[in-house]
Amino acid sequence: MSIIPFWKPTKETIEQSNIYKMMQKQGFENYQDFWKWSVTNKEDFWKETVLNLNIQLAQKYTSIVDTSKGVENAEWLKNAKLNIVDSCFQNNEEAIAVIFQKEGKELQKVSQKQLLELVNKIANSLIDLGLKEGDSIAIDMPMTLEAVAVYLAGIKAGMPIVTIADSFTPNEIEIRLKITQPKVIFTQDVNKRAGKEIPLYAKVIEANAPKAIVLKSSKENILLRKDDVFWEAFLSSKTKFKTVIQNPEDIITILFSSGTTGEPKAIPWTHTTPIKGASDGYYHQDIHKNDVVCWPTNLGWMMGPWLVFASLINKATIALYYDMPTGDGFGEFIENAKVTMLGVIPSFVKYWKTSKNMEKYNWNSIKCFSSTGEVSNAEEMIYLMQLANNKPVIEYCGGTEIGGGYVTSTVVQPNIASTFSTQALGGEFVLLNDDHNKCSKGELFLIPPIMGLSNTLLNRDHFNVYYKNTPAFEGKLLRRHGDELEELENGYYKAQGRVDDAMNLGGIKVSSVQIEEVLNSLEFIKESAAIAVSPENGGPSLLVIFYIENPSHLIENERLFKAINSIKEQLNPLFKVHDLVKIEALPRTASNKIMRRNLRDIYESK
Repeated sequence: MSIIPFWKPTKETIEQSNIYKMMQKQGFENYQDFWKWSVTNKEDFWKETVLNLNIQLAQKYTSIVDTSKGVENAEWLKNAKLNIVDSCFQNNEEAIAVIFQKEGKELQKVSQKQLLELVNKIANSLIDLGLKEGDSIAIDMPMTLEAVAVYLAGIKAGMPIVTIADSFTPNEIEIRLKITQPKVIFTQDVNKRAGKEIPLYAKVIEANAPKAIVLKSSKENILLRKDDVFWEAFLSSKTKFKTVIQNPEDIITILFSSGTTGEPKAIPWTHTTPIKGASDGYYHQDIHKNDVVCWPTNLGWMMGPWLVFASLINKATIALYYDMPTGDGFGEFIENAKVTMLGVIPSFVKYWKTSKNMEKYNWNSIKCFSSTGEVSNAEEMIYLMQLANNKPVIEYCGGTEIGGGYVTSTVVQPNIASTFSTQALGGEFVLLNDDHNKCSKGELFLIPPIMGLSNTLLNRDHFNVYYKNTPAFEGKLLRRHGDELEELENGYYKAQGRVDDAMNLGGIKVSSVQIEEVLNSLEFIKESAAIAVSPENGGPSLLVIFYIENPSHLIENERLFKAINSIKEQLNPLFKVHDLVKIEALPRTASNKIMRRNLRDIYESK
């Protein structure tokens, strides 16, 4: 059966795209030939991309990439000196850098000059606190103007930023603080969402956080701990600050991603990581100067830093909506802010399709959507395309330890809902089956070097996590990622979820072991196994728990309620238990590892 594209680019769309400009410069007429060139001539591709993005270098590199220590230890921008924040302020002073809207308030615009002055004030304030280059700073805030400014200010001052999602429980916050030992933490008194005030500062205190800088968003008076201060008392009036110039491999951000053990992996981003995200934004999401980019997210997830860098380095505007992206106010914000690229997770689209609440808004300014975080549903993505009068959805899949995507789409190829049209430019992967032979449906392995790939972990052996015991392919060292993909007959790709013990719930990657540790403490559970299953019609993964019973008086509904509550309170309120299944014994391998694929097969055959 032939696959019919739901969107085809016009000649005008193709010729106005950033990809087309680069293809013309390099003498390519065919996109696939251009992609192949980008991976067979990686040095040339990344040299040209650094030029296209006008990455500001205080000292030029001697080589774009040095693999003398092995591809797993690739050094990008060898011997250069820079601070990536300098590349975020290249537009006109009066150009709009951030457009935002608080709950129930009017749209507000911040120029590049105003944002830079705020960033400089914060950087000076950090020095006034006694912090120095190399000291880390934590941010546990919603995605606001101040959060973006603090993020950029810390990096500009040479201070790594520890990003923590505002939805985390005190336990999850404390784990991340213990790993990274920040000197200060930025937070809010409360987070206003859907008319409710959710405590943030109280969670930070419970997590035994260091000195806190607290922004007030509520009218209620709150008492601070002895050393904590409010934002106004913290903020300097000095609007000039000299950027701290560093080495390319110096750490700018520490993000977290669950692996296959309880403690999350602490993944450092360096000054070169944002170049990967900005490159993807330039080529794949086709972000242009003065475009308006909106992606409801948080600095605690990689798409938060991605949004900052992919927008500002490409001289575009960051659009921030302070309330829930499911409500009517969000639709009005997209219309009034004239958003040109809207990023989503499929859960949002599912809600919009069911409620139809976005249909009354004019989203014609949107040139493309982008979707990440979960496996999407074709029907819902077709619906999304029509909300902006048939605009393409750039499917985007990658990882925190990649700094961007490995498989995605473009605006120069036909767009088919819920499929990826290409491997990301400048990067390459191979699909292998269980026998380590190349196949059309199998585990994905990255082929390094790729700009943005992590080289270190703060609390794991990086080589053991990503390279140990990986198969070789055509003599090349492969890097493990854990996703399963299917290559379709037309050369496009479809996501098939995870092959390892990690899962993606609500756009958040979490370890099955983390979930099981919480559930195994419940009195009616002797042992459990958490799996993610895909709904029949596609869409976000569902969390299903298999368990061996401890004798208990609790009836089935009470057990499910306890499981739901324990996950919500101890891990994340966004993790929802879909089903609880009693089983006599968990299927295991000879080495005693739980066979989660077998459990998925059992559940899906019910």
